[in-house]
Amino acid sequence: MGSDSGQPRGQWNSGTGFILAAAGSAVGLGNIWKFPYITGENGGGAFVGVYLLCILLVGVPVMIAEILLGRATRSSPVRAFQVQTPRSPWIGVGMIGVLAAFLLMSYYSTVAGWALHYTYLSVTNSIHGAGAEQVQGMFESLTSSPLVGVVWQVVFIVITVLLAVAGVSKGIERCGLVMMPGLFVLLVILLGKAMTMPGWGDGFDFIFGMRFDNLTAAGVLEALGHSFFTLSLGMGAMITYGSYLRRKDDLVSASLATAATDTVVALVASMVVFPIVFTFGLEPGAGPGLLFVTLPTALAQMTGGAVLSVVFFVMLVFGAVTSGIAMVEVIAAFMIDDFGMGRRKACLIGGAGVTLCGIPATVSAIWFGRVDYLVSNWLLPLGGLGIALYVAWKMDRALRRNDFGSGSALAKGYGIWLWGLKFPVPVCIGLVFLHAVGLI
Repeated sequence: MGSDSGQPRGQWNSGTGFILAAAGSAVGLGNIWKFPYITGENGGGAFVGVYLLCILLVGVPVMIAEILLGRATRSSPVRAFQVQTPRSPWIGVGMIGVLAAFLLMSYYSTVAGWALHYTYLSVTNSIHGAGAEQVQGMFESLTSSPLVGVVWQVVFIVITVLLAVAGVSKGIERCGLVMMPGLFVLLVILLGKAMTMPGWGDGFDFIFGMRFDNLTAAGVLEALGHSFFTLSLGMGAMITYGSYLRRKDDLVSASLATAATDTVVALVASMVVFPIVFTFGLEPGAGPGLLFVTLPTALAQMTGGAVLSVVFFVMLVFGAVTSGIAMVEVIAAFMIDDFGMGRRKACLIGGAGVTLCGIPATVSAIWFGRVDYLVSNWLLPLGGLGIALYVAWKMDRALRRNDFGSGSALAKGYGIWLWGLKFPVPVCIGLVFLHAVGLI
């Protein structure tokens, strides 16, 4: 099926290419930046255990549903619902996904710009040897200087747009095939260093020690919410990527591999972060500043810290770029399928729109917080809930079963997956939504 633009629809060249691209969409700042600090805020190991359970019971079923819907319809988020149920209110679920991707990219690019700036500081050796107050000053200078932040934000958006313009196989897939293995190598280098540090034992025990007295009900719901959001669910990315998947590819195994890759990166990132934190007597629950203030402070004082700082922030940029491309692709695929645009035009218009909406997030912390609240607490849960309900209850049964089993070695798991998608998954996502908006 081609798009209305008259262009043939792109395809992944291999199942591995899809897995690395999908994992690249999921692996990003949420794994390396957010997961370690929310683990620290919620007491460590028990939170990690609940998170892993939620990935398996909630994240994977919804991911399979999104990829299945994309491949079955060979369409981007809005068109996927139009193909199945023309002129139906369900199309609104697809619109929510596109809007979520657009707004998320607008402020995600702010934090990604910070990562680029810190990579520059590391390469120019501006961090090494700096004291805690100096590192804090660097971050405050960045966040209080609109011009510097906006320049790095625009650089990041330009990088992602250019990669998306190159197309599915030549741009997005090649990026995943290079950057994801690169990210893993850099992560292993940092893990090797962390294992030699005095705080390794304390850090490992903090991450995997099951202290349930440190886990609150709010922490359980946060683990559930993060397990859902970290996989790039609810914003149409997996529908879009699934639409480029070949019929012979095993989407169930690919979904499991993607979720496993995302989870391993989050855990290994924590195994890098917390030994550094405990070695230097820092606070594991330092919050969002953990990555840009706490860790640079420690890296600045470490032997070999100048090199390790470069490695760490290049790794962070790799994760940010692979996730950013997915958001740009959701926006571009929507314009290609629904407005008949060519890929280049769609990517450039989408990138320009994201830039215009993203500058306020870089300039104003208040705006950043409000858009983040809208996306994280409203759009993503609503999008994910809508997709789960649609695929489970509304999608053509024969199409759903056939696409689940097409090329899959796990076709016998169809009944278990469908039951989970119909009942436990909507309840869990509903609880996350109610907690996020303060109703429970």
